Amino acid sequence: MKIYAERIRQLRKDRGISQARLAELLGVSRSAIGMYETGSREPSLDMCEAIADIFNVDMNYLTGSSDL
Repeated sequence: MKIYAERIRQLRKDRGISQARLAELLGVSRSAIGMYETGSREPSLDMCEAIADIFNVDMNYLTGSSDL
């Protein structure tokens, strides 16, 4: 599994946010979140930035370039 997929899923679960709620916050479908979390779809740079903002993490953490 791709690192961004694992990290998005873990951040969401750690904060108790459902896929549906995250999708609502990002303005995408719940299935898009599911695809990000399985690695079958890669979020755009803008989407990575929005995800990082929601979870208050650095984009480099999402992409695996750094650890928290």
